[in-house]
Amino acid sequence: MKLIQLPTLALEQKIKEEIESNPALDEGSEADQNEDDEFDYDQDLNESSDEGNDVDDINIDEYLSDDEVPDYRLQANNYSKDDEDSKVPITGGISFHEYLISQLATFSFNDQDRQIAEYLVGNIDDDGYIRRELRAIVDDLAFTQNIFVEEEELEKVLAKVQKMDPAGVGARNLKECLSLQLARNTPSYHVRLASEIIEDYFVEFTKKHYDKLIVRLDIDEEDLKLAIEEIVRLNPKPGNSSSNSSGDLQVVIPDYTITINDGELELSLNSRNAPELNVSREYKDMLETYKDTNKKNKAQKDAALFVKQKLDSAKWFIEAIRQRQQTLMITMSAIMEYQKEYFFTGDERKLRPMILKDIADEIGMDISTVSRVASNKYVSTPYGTFLIKQFFSESMKNEAGEDVSTREIKKILEDSIGEEDKHKPLTDDKLAALLKEKGYPIARRTVAKYREQLDIPVARLRKEL
Repeated sequence: MKLIQLPTLALEQKIKEEIESNPALDEGSEADQNEDDEFDYDQDLNESSDEGNDVDDINIDEYLSDDEVPDYRLQANNYSKDDEDSKVPITGGISFHEYLISQLATFSFNDQDRQIAEYLVGNIDDDGYIRRELRAIVDDLAFTQNIFVEEEELEKVLAKVQKMDPAGVGARNLKECLSLQLARNTPSYHVRLASEIIEDYFVEFTKKHYDKLIVRLDIDEEDLKLAIEEIVRLNPKPGNSSSNSSGDLQVVIPDYTITINDGELELSLNSRNAPELNVSREYKDMLETYKDTNKKNKAQKDAALFVKQKLDSAKWFIEAIRQRQQTLMITMSAIMEYQKEYFFTGDERKLRPMILKDIADEIGMDISTVSRVASNKYVSTPYGTFLIKQFFSESMKNEAGEDVSTREIKKILEDSIGEEDKHKPLTDDKLAALLKEKGYPIARRTVAKYREQLDIPVARLRKEL
């Protein structure tokens, strides 16, 4: 069950740890082994594993039998050796903070100001902001660097730091960040107007009180629109604009791939979930040596018992991996079949209401097993790569009395907001009425909940000129 829950990268790490801890377990192809030297460890090896330490009870022939091909050699993987094994390249470079430090050499500082500047850069977060109060930094400089400086002097050094690239770096808040960027833009009427809006009417701008801005600035709607376009072009997180940002690179490796071939859906498991594991040939040789020895001393018996325990562990682990592959394929096949219409079209409105119990009943497994399979697993489809749990949703009744997925309702809500007149965005009450006209009678508070889950702001903040 623990193996089932692991995503692909975690499974690879688990296999690596198991191979390191169990010398009887090897990874890789067995092409180098002769067919007549098959190592049958798939028979019942547990008969005497816990019944005492008398090694004479071990039937060595069960471990060395050539009569049958072990089950693991008969398992067909759903990938070939020719499959591309893509590796994510590791790129070198300097971090965002190293990039900033390197720019300090272009400024003229005395020794103390340089130390202060380096300390300020150290307080810049990955978004490019200094979010600490200058008074606190003054105290830190005194206690940790033995540098005693007034807040006014710190402001002067900070002003130089804020001249570094990218524009806006070193700002203490969003307002200052946008102002710093506008100050570097090519001067024009609309740039100056944008600067005035940020400096003097920032609250009105963030709340989109455009009518108030037009009156107070004594401008027409077109000029306000062009000034806002200047602001929209700015980067609210200048730290993230650096190609050398120290942010972590997250790579999603899909556990499954769904493709459409000749009008049929095809499901495959990532080859990394189906490693080639086998039992070490050296351990087979150890048992053969023990079997051929006429007089067996205590040390040889202890060694044989150790070998048997490691073989039992290797056999169990390989079987657990095999069961994991089967469970993952069975479960995802059921999900694919259940949501067949969606996987053919990619239209979220085609998603059927589906809960864990639906799939558990379909495949005859426990709900907890389905939950573990869906947890932290991704599937690559012709429409993108998605978290499997996204395909599960509760149901609601439409006006026809049919069960529809809440995902379907959210999609229709999102489309309705996307098609609205941005000069007069639809309120939650109007959205509820619109959904009711389309056959989805849901309350206004439910509309508000779905809108928030879709990370869509209220109508006032969606207004555009």
